[in-house]
Amino acid sequence: MEKQSFQNHIRYYTPHHFVYYPIIILLLSFSVYFAYTTEDKLIWIFISIIFVVLFCLAFMLRQHYALTLQNRIVILELRYRYFSITGKRMENFEDQLSDEQLFALRFASDEELDNLIEKTLLENLSATAIKKSIKHWKGDYRRV
Repeated sequence: MEKQSFQNHIRYYTPHHFVYYPIIILLLSFSVYFAYTTEDKLIWIFISIIFVVLFCLAFMLRQHYALTLQNRIVILELRYRYFSITGKRMENFEDQLSDEQLFALRFASDEELDNLIEKTLLENLSATAIKKSIKHWKGDYRRV
């Protein structure tokens, strides 16, 4: 497995990103084309609408449940790591950090985590700035 870093931490799900979505987009393109070029415009408009709905539903359903659960797990893991490193509870200041900041902090090594959290609280670093500040990237290889 390739070592994870800022440049390669985005993950794709091949069946959705490179099979299902391209097929739906292709079918949608054909149906829109036929809606403009045939005499049966109404049926092709209806078919186009169905493909748009299928595209949106597939995207929303695929992501919603998995990401909601993943977000909870990432925050719990971060709380545990912070507590095991510092002996302090992260819940005391967690509400001062956005979800995006918390999710970015998970990539910090144990050695960097405490200092990076303090820096983020003081300077209100963005998620991208947090990720770029990490010297020793801790890969998240098990996420959805």
